[in-house]
Amino acid sequence: MSGRRINISPTASFNLGSRSMESNGSGNVGSNNVPSPTAVQATTPPAPRSRRGATSRGRKDDKKDFNARLICSQIVSMQCFHYVFLGLCFQINRVIYGTSITIDRIFTDHYLKVWSYRGLPDTLAVLTSSIAGAVLLAIIVEKSKKCLDFSFTLFLIHLSVCTAYDGMPKTWDWWIVNVLGTIIMILLGEYVCSLREMSDIPLLQI
Repeated sequence: MSGRRINISPTASFNLGSRSMESNGSGNVGSNNVPSPTAVQATTPPAPRSRRGATSRGRKDDKKDFNARLICSQIVSMQCFHYVFLGLCFQINRVIYGTSITIDRIFTDHYLKVWSYRGLPDTLAVLTSSIAGAVLLAIIVEKSKKCLDFSFTLFLIHLSVCTAYDGMPKTWDWWIVNVLGTIIMILLGEYVCSLREMSDIPLLQI
């Protein structure tokens, strides 16, 4: 009986059921590296967020917050009430100190004298109107983050009106008093507005 020589390769594959297993020459058996669905899902990088959608949504929110008519009406109201309170302070100064009432006290730099007794009533009138302006910010504007913008706008409009009426103010007293009044209005206005924003909302009583 002639024997046949059977060559067995060093690597043989066996199919056991539904699994495919390999045996190498050293006898180690290992399964095919098939990644599981959970592993594929875990290694999948997250989808990048679209920046266009976020920016467009932010622009829409800014457009909703911006109301030109409301802002213009608030600026006009602040300016008018500022001059009303300033005129009222000058009227009180006439009763107390016997000073004259003239429009030059509002729109010129002739009466604001910080280092003299005669200019003290007008200086106190401007600073008192700035305190009243801070209260007006809490009533009209109602937001602490806008106090700086409205106060600076009020100062610029007042400077423009004074310049158109009697030229650019030339004395340091006018600049010191008005800049100090603007700073007082900003700081006190932000404080009062923050108090109103932090106050509890009253519950409806039925």
